[in-house]
Amino acid sequence: MKKLLLTALLCLTAAVNAQDATGDWFGLLSIPGTKLHINLHIKKADKGYTATMDSPDQGANGLPVTTITIENNTLNFSIPSGGISYKGTVEGKSIKGTFTQNGYNIPLDFGREAPKAEAVKRPQEPVKPYPYYEEEVTIKNDKAGLTLAGTLTLPKQGGSNYPAVILITGSGAQNRDEELLDHKPFLVLADYLTRQGIAVLRYDDRGTGKSTGKFANATTQDFATDAEAAFKYLKTRKEINPKKIGLAGHSEGGIVAPIVAVNNPDVDFIVLLAGTAIPGDELMVLQNYMIGKANGMPEAELTKLSPINRNIYNLIKEEENIAVLKTRLQAAFNKDLKPILVANGIPEHQVSSYIEMQVSDITSPWYVNFIRYNPAPTLEKVKCPVLAINGSKDVQVSAKANLDAIKRIAEKSGNKKITTVDLEGLNHLFQTSTTGAPTEYGEIEETFAPAALKTVGDWIQQQVK
Repeated sequence: MKKLLLTALLCLTAAVNAQDATGDWFGLLSIPGTKLHINLHIKKADKGYTATMDSPDQGANGLPVTTITIENNTLNFSIPSGGISYKGTVEGKSIKGTFTQNGYNIPLDFGREAPKAEAVKRPQEPVKPYPYYEEEVTIKNDKAGLTLAGTLTLPKQGGSNYPAVILITGSGAQNRDEELLDHKPFLVLADYLTRQGIAVLRYDDRGTGKSTGKFANATTQDFATDAEAAFKYLKTRKEINPKKIGLAGHSEGGIVAPIVAVNNPDVDFIVLLAGTAIPGDELMVLQNYMIGKANGMPEAELTKLSPINRNIYNLIKEEENIAVLKTRLQAAFNKDLKPILVANGIPEHQVSSYIEMQVSDITSPWYVNFIRYNPAPTLEKVKCPVLAINGSKDVQVSAKANLDAIKRIAEKSGNKKITTVDLEGLNHLFQTSTTGAPTEYGEIEETFAPAALKTVGDWIQQQVK
């Protein structure tokens, strides 16, 4: 799942006649279904300013601002790869302005003091002291020349021969808890499984949290080398049964897990938590339609947008030259999407800016690879037991499309140990939901539905007996 904010390359621009806007600024962005804290950190540079942004509720910190100017007390900054721009007026200890993402304008004011956070209820989050052993660990990925920082939980300190599972996060830079909107689904899952007698290893994505390396420009295949390094690390631990180590990947992590299992036949089992089994372009066409529908977009608009999206993905699949691809995408957006957005009242200059940001975002190495990649052939080669679970209200990874694809893969590959489960009423994060729309994620108190936890825990227990 992509986060609201994405990293970008650092760029500087000049500024003149500005109030002193350097230092830390704090704002609260109100979006449908939730509120996000947005922090801005501005520093003076030799020429102009530099800045970074935090979205702490999403676990995203230190995101480089691509361009920033402060002229005549007007602040402008942007992160094109995230479709983000901001314009505001600096007035002493406040900045009043508008945050824009993907053509949508949202009022956002900054102040020098952080807004008081509303108490958020997350009743499933475990509280220390835990009834098990927890250890901070480091994992070397020699292939990538980086070190992953993680947490290993063991049912009992000094115990031995434990079965174990490695948790692999979804898309976007995520920490070891897969933290999003004050939810920590991997913390809850790790706690549940460890209490069931299963050791759990979870780690910060490369370039995130305490892990080294760079997240930007890494692809799914790069993340597979990280998970493989974690697998090899666990095999060195005397407390772990090296023949009973499995992988559990959420969303994009469900693409990573089969890659690791095929390259390492001694992987004992894999769990696909809303993992994808259809080509990336097909997934995104479905995702765009289902999210739009869940958010109340009229069917006529959805029908009009689907072929436009499909054409964009076809261009990404067909054109190998990135410079040429950008030109072709720009032309396609201007021809097909721009008239629709302008007709819906979005100013033409904003539409042009939005298109430029979109082209930059969808030509990144990760996105191009994701659209072109078909996970099915790899999953067909998996020989170990597989559990694939989806929520029936998942609008990001369609339960029906992906579970049906996995069933066909099982028939084709002859793997009799593939189990699929469609959990009624659960969304992409495996929360009990109303519509399944991402706007509900932060509103729901539940982090990980007990039915989903039990399904995963019981199945793993069966594999490691």
